[in-house]
Amino acid sequence: MIRKMICGAGVLGTSMFAATAAFAQEAAEAVAETVAEVAPAVAEATPAVANPGNNAWMMTSTILVLLMILPGLALFYGGLTRSKNMLSTMTQVGGAAALAMLIWVMWGYSMAFGPITSEGFIGNFVSSGSLFLSSVTPDTTAATFSDEVISEYVFVSFQMTFAAITAALVLGATVERMKFSAAMLFTAIWLTIVYFPIAHMVWAGGGLLFKMGALDFAGGTVVHINAGVSALVLAMILGKRKGYPTEPMPPHSMVMTMIGTGMLWVGWFGFNAGSELEADGIAGLAMINTFVATAAGAFSWMLMERLAGHKASALGFCSGVIAGLVAVTPAAGNSGPFGAIVLGVLASIVAYFAVSKLKNKLGYDDALDVFGIHGIAGIVGALGTAIVYQPQFGGPGDGSTAMGAQLTTQIVAVAVAVAWAGVGTAVIAYIVKAVTGLRVTPEVELEGLDIGEHGERAYN
Repeated sequence: MIRKMICGAGVLGTSMFAATAAFAQEAAEAVAETVAEVAPAVAEATPAVANPGNNAWMMTSTILVLLMILPGLALFYGGLTRSKNMLSTMTQVGGAAALAMLIWVMWGYSMAFGPITSEGFIGNFVSSGSLFLSSVTPDTTAATFSDEVISEYVFVSFQMTFAAITAALVLGATVERMKFSAAMLFTAIWLTIVYFPIAHMVWAGGGLLFKMGALDFAGGTVVHINAGVSALVLAMILGKRKGYPTEPMPPHSMVMTMIGTGMLWVGWFGFNAGSELEADGIAGLAMINTFVATAAGAFSWMLMERLAGHKASALGFCSGVIAGLVAVTPAAGNSGPFGAIVLGVLASIVAYFAVSKLKNKLGYDDALDVFGIHGIAGIVGALGTAIVYQPQFGGPGDGSTAMGAQLTTQIVAVAVAVAWAGVGTAVIAYIVKAVTGLRVTPEVELEGLDIGEHGERAYN
């Protein structure tokens, strides 16, 4: 009897164990199915988290671009003017940059990169939805070129410095004769109807030129062609400086200009390598290209001076540095190092002739050669990017877009930027002329804008 009871208990226990195991397996399978169904929804609901390393690099890049403006561009431009206009020039650079930063957070970011892009015609040129950065919080993120993201405030700040330096660049063509009030009013309107739409067209997902596949890694079209063409149009409407070109108007301090040049070169690494938005291999490619293209541009300009029968000059070195930097900007992450060198050489040679020959022949007074260097080298760089991008020339492209097709796209992008900047600047110049007047009085121009416009002197 006892044996039967024990056997019965054993059978019952075994049955219960088997049933429990089967139930556990079924429960586990059910849980697995539930997790499989819920996981995608959870992943979708979980916001992307900014990569701290990329955030840190982009913060550094942003400060490097600020270094380009103050003190870099201010010293570069200031040293090139006559001593009686140095502070005026530096103040216009600083004032334009500061005004651009304020406008950027009020409506500029919204127009260029806002979260709402119309599906219609308007969406090709501007976006909306973030006036006063209403859509931005410490938790929102901006996409990069991979599955990484960065904090949106960092992206806003980085792009803000681009708007600031572009606005300041334009004023290099009109120094020594343009009112400070006119320069500020021009900057405010120009940013709104010229810079923000071009930035959206080239860099925003819904932008006209972005959708066409135009290549502009760090601002060859948005910054340099835009600023160069605008500078030329504004200078022509404003008129020549008193005494130009018969009176000598040499730079008053090449030391200041050389210091500014060095700061621009250093800051440009944030400009170019930072435009990758990540601290990765493409950022490294943009870095080496910013070294070698600039070196090629500087050496080529001085070589052209020697071939023309002149001495290699510090001014030539500085001009070549800027030409090389400008040319490689659209190609920084879109070219191999050898392609970058070729762009630096070509842009420097073409810009040299634009500054030394074309300007004199056409008779316009682009005081600090904004068009001759930024505009011309920017065009060379934008068009050349279509070539150096190709894998057969050592570029990072995959060959999916034929060189001819890409070159056509680049030509269209350059043409759109030239037309938009040229027409927009002309309209704005005449508006400002009607409101405040563009030029200082002949007496102020003779005495110098430092005293006449700001009541102070650079040197006492």
